[in-house]
Amino acid sequence: MMPSRRDLMKHGLSSGFALAVVPIADTALATSSQGLEAGEVKIPTAAGDIPAYRAYPKGSAKNQLPVLLVVHEIFGVHEHIKDLCRRFAKLGYLAIAPDLFARQGDATKIADINQLRAEIVSKASDAQVAGDLDATVAWASKQSEADVSRLAITGFCWGGRITWLYAAHQPRIKAGVAWYGKVVGDKDSLHPKNPIDLVGDLKAPILGLYGGKDQGIPVEGLEQLKVALKSGSAAAKRAEIHVYPEAGHAFAADYRPSYRKEDAEDGFKRLAAWLKSNGV
Repeated sequence: MMPSRRDLMKHGLSSGFALAVVPIADTALATSSQGLEAGEVKIPTAAGDIPAYRAYPKGSAKNQLPVLLVVHEIFGVHEHIKDLCRRFAKLGYLAIAPDLFARQGDATKIADINQLRAEIVSKASDAQVAGDLDATVAWASKQSEADVSRLAITGFCWGGRITWLYAAHQPRIKAGVAWYGKVVGDKDSLHPKNPIDLVGDLKAPILGLYGGKDQGIPVEGLEQLKVALKSGSAAAKRAEIHVYPEAGHAFAADYRPSYRKEDAEDGFKRLAAWLKSNGV
């Protein structure tokens, strides 16, 4: 059962890591909030407020900061996503990660991965997600520190796919970076299109970062996407796909055994350069 408007407005972010990802690898990074304004905020939507985590440098002047939407994995907005927001804030962004599963429940509280997919992830429609990201952009536009004319998006795993989709939906996006999200595959009524279907609609160039040994995202699918991008929109033609040959899925997730430090660090350098080169 989906939460009521009243319940949705009471829902807040959990502390710590999602139950589905414990135990946590000893490579997990912890970024200090020193020098930052960081914490939970509420994003108004038609269904009620949804929680989000946002971070930005303290003392930021009016309309100074570019805005970076951070789209979580299937595990929701847990400690890793919050840490990413703090990292991006230290790069000079107002980084914000809305809980895009808030209507379905708290993804961080479900330990079984199959239950998580069935009860939360599969029920969050693409239309709902786009609407909540639109609401997040609207919220950001009212923050005195934010400059939404410099708007970008990055997402991880589940959020990697959403990054492509949202760049085809929201004309205000200037650039995006997708980390190992699905680009081809099955569809259903709630998820009717994949990134490869939307290359003609892309409104911003995307940098895709993928693992060559990711069994869930075969290299063949990435090659299909590369071909499709060449005949897509002007923004699609500027997109780039970078594959780390020895990396598997979630290679940037420092809290998981899949973490590959060298590839992850290179990916974050590429992200920073990509956003800067596209005016964000």
